Amino acid sequence: MPRPERRIKKREKKEMRFDVLTIFPDMFSPYLRHGVLGKAIEKGIVKVNVINIRDFATGKHKNTDDRPYGGGEGMVMKPEPIYRALKSIERKEKSLVILLSPQGERFDQDMAWELSSYDQLILICGRYEGIDERIRILCAKKEISIGDYILSGGEPAALVIIDAVSRLIPGVLGGEMSNIEESFNNGLLEYPQYTRPRVFEGLEVPEVLLSGNHEEIRKWRRREAIKRTLERRPDLLEKANLNEEERKFLEELRKR
Repeated sequence: MPRPERRIKKREKKEMRFDVLTIFPDMFSPYLRHGVLGKAIEKGIVKVNVINIRDFATGKHKNTDDRPYGGGEGMVMKPEPIYRALKSIERKEKSLVILLSPQGERFDQDMAWELSSYDQLILICGRYEGIDERIRILCAKKEISIGDYILSGGEPAALVIIDAVSRLIPGVLGGEMSNIEESFNNGLLEYPQYTRPRVFEGLEVPEVLLSGNHEEIRKWRRREAIKRTLERRPDLLEKANLNEEERKFLEELRKR
C-alpha cells in the first residue's frame, strides 16, 4: 500500500459525501456541528446526508423491525425500508455501500485511506439483533467493524468512519501533511507533544524541542514515536516504514 505522502499528492477530489441510513437520525446532528468535521461541512468539503429509515417503512406504526424466522430473542431489521431508502439515494460515480457490522473487516487507518478514495460512502446502521441477511447479499459491497465489542447500534461506528475518513480529504485539516504525522500513519504511534509553559509541576519540555534545529527535532520525534509504539503497540512495528538508522535504534531498544 502506498505511503500517505504519495496518496495526498494524487488527491484532487474536493468533496466527500456520506449518506447514513439510521432509525435514530437525531444522534448525528450534535456531533456534526463541531470541530474539524463541523468546519469541513460548513465549507462544503464534506457533506453528510442522514436518512431516517422509518420514512421508508409502511403501515400505521412505520415498523422497521420484526421477529426473526426460526425463533430466538430480539428483533431483526426488515429489508424493505432499508432497500427503499437505498434506492432513494442519488449515487455519485464512485460510491460504496457499507454495512456496519461486528462481523465485518476491522476498521483501521489503512482502510480509512482506502475509503477516502471514494466520492460517496453509504453507511447502513444496524440495530437490535441485526439486519435481514438479504440486505447484505443484495446491497452491501463491504462490511466494517470498528472493534471487537458490542454496541447498541451502528450509529457510533458510522461517526467514527465519517470522522476518520473526512480528515484525509484535502482541505479538511489546516495542512495536508497533518494527518500523516498523526498516530497509525506510517505504522507508528504519534510522538509526545508539548506546549507552554516550559516547566509544569517540575517537568520540563525536552531541550531539543527548544533548539530550533528542525532536523534534530524530526529525528527526536521519530525515535520517540518508535519508542512509544514499542511500549504500547509493538504489533504495529511489523508494518512500520523504518530506515536503516531507525531499525538499529529499534533493536537497541529491544535489547534494553
